[in-house]
Amino acid sequence: MPDITLYTVPQCADCEAIKRLLQHEDAPFTEKNVRGDPQALAEMQRRADVRIAPVTIIDDQVFYGPFSDQRHRILAALGKRT
Repeated sequence: MPDITLYTVPQCADCEAIKRLLQHEDAPFTEKNVRGDPQALAEMQRRADVRIAPVTIIDDQVFYGPFSDQRHRILAALGKRT
């Protein structure tokens, strides 16, 4: 199983949609809430070079933007057909 980190903020519909997708695909992930956690925010910025959640990192692949942009790329990274 790949190493998956999901950077989120509270009350984010796209973040929730990505979490549901990963759970549906039985893909364990580590969630890091970047709001109020300067370390998690700095880590997200260093790894993804972006400042806005959601950011999904699967092994060395970085995906960001709305759920609609990330969905097919996440599934491809998980080896699923889109």
